[in-house]
Amino acid sequence: MKKVKNILFIMCDQLRADYLSCYGHKTLQTPNIDAIAQRGVRFDRAYCQSPNCGPSRASFYSGRYVFSHGATWNFIPLPLGEQTLGDHLRHSGMRVAVVGKTHMYADRDGLSRYALAGDGPQARYAAEAGFEPFERDDGIHPDSKVDPKLKYNEYLRQHGMDGENPWHTWANAGVDEQGKIASGWYYRNAHLPTRVPDEHSETAYMTRRAMDFMAEQGDQPWVLHLSYIKPHWPYIVQAPYHNLYGREDIQDPIRADHERDNDHPVYAGFRQHPEGVAFSRDADRFNVIPAYMGLIKQIDDYLGKLFDFMKTRGLWEDTMIVFTADHSDYLGDHWLGEKEFMYEQGVRIPLIVADPSAPQTHGTAHQALVEAIDLVPTFLETLGQPVPHHWLEGKSLRPLLEARSTQVREAAFSELDYAIYGAARQLNLKPHQARMVMARSDRYKYIHYDGLPPQMFDLLNDPLEYHDLGRDPGYAQVRDEHLGLVFDWMRQRRNRITISDADIMKRATPAAAGGVIIGEW
Repeated sequence: MKKVKNILFIMCDQLRADYLSCYGHKTLQTPNIDAIAQRGVRFDRAYCQSPNCGPSRASFYSGRYVFSHGATWNFIPLPLGEQTLGDHLRHSGMRVAVVGKTHMYADRDGLSRYALAGDGPQARYAAEAGFEPFERDDGIHPDSKVDPKLKYNEYLRQHGMDGENPWHTWANAGVDEQGKIASGWYYRNAHLPTRVPDEHSETAYMTRRAMDFMAEQGDQPWVLHLSYIKPHWPYIVQAPYHNLYGREDIQDPIRADHERDNDHPVYAGFRQHPEGVAFSRDADRFNVIPAYMGLIKQIDDYLGKLFDFMKTRGLWEDTMIVFTADHSDYLGDHWLGEKEFMYEQGVRIPLIVADPSAPQTHGTAHQALVEAIDLVPTFLETLGQPVPHHWLEGKSLRPLLEARSTQVREAAFSELDYAIYGAARQLNLKPHQARMVMARSDRYKYIHYDGLPPQMFDLLNDPLEYHDLGRDPGYAQVRDEHLGLVFDWMRQRRNRITISDADIMKRATPAAAGGVIIGEW
């Protein structure tokens, strides 16, 4: 049994759990990710806190629900006062760094008010959600927003791929049948290989940068967040991965014709979004999904290279490896595209924890309801650091990893602020009204909307979520019970974060009164 010294926290962007062979995909083989599952625990009912990049990651990094930290959508900063994984660990001397994407945006107003604007270390950590940005790259770089100092663009130019924005014209582009540059933004070009060769892809580059970090760190302990940009759109991949898979490898969509008759106003609105309309067409699915699968296969291959590197460096036996995704991708299931909404294909995520200090559970699969916010307290406990329970809302997974318990919660929760979406505009909802909250119990999934009918699914008898029971009079009591779960969950948020529970208990004793006498004869 080895004590954990380091943590490698791997995240893919927009990766579905059921597109990994260890989670049951029939044609896409991911042996290196499967190998992590063989030396750890595969969690089969893991959920993100929001099916959207920014708020999901803010919860992953802070260990707090979206309702608590307030970064409810992309480009909304995590408030300066929120502490994250790096903040909790840095005082112990642990180096906490990121290679890849965080999708975190600095609270510039807070930085200015507290005079933290600048290049100092505290300002840098505050602006980067507590991480040391060893190689920060969120991976979406249209010409209108490209960072002139983007390291990956500098790298591409060094290897002969020129232009003002080679990410856009090389990594996100192929060459069509007429010899013209074809942008990866368009689904019609997903079958083309990128102009960038595989060895210079974003996935290859970020993997090597992770190796650089480990080599630089030497024997000193570290936490590295290796956050791959893919398989998030643009759906375009390098040769030979662009044509490894064909139409025959695509699994049948999880959708039924009668779902189009579901007139729930929010679901009906999301079906009409451009990505929902596109992925409802088989031509789009048949062209995009093989590229999506190729992007996943590429990540798995490069993880194999990374793991070999770690073994040669003696890092394999004392490093906890966590593999997950920030959210999922519908790919046409339920007549939807993208990831927003509360079906399993949006909120259920892969989560594999390979802990060398807990061999008793290696190679097992767990059915406990777990959440993204559980990772921060798990990391702290694993590294022997104090867990600030008055701050963190997640539950440590150590009892599950060590087979000391079978569950950590009664229900899992996820939230979505959909104020910016077309569905909210169609319904004339004000921004504060366009919120949905999911309560996923052992059997049911309940979705609450402000001022609109709920949705509910019986996951025991309807695991594919084809039949919405949200307005079925026969399930009124079950809905009321789950609305109670939502109410209880909202009341239990951690909002007293400036003083610990232990300090509260000290103040509750007479000794803490400090000579102030109240109510005595």
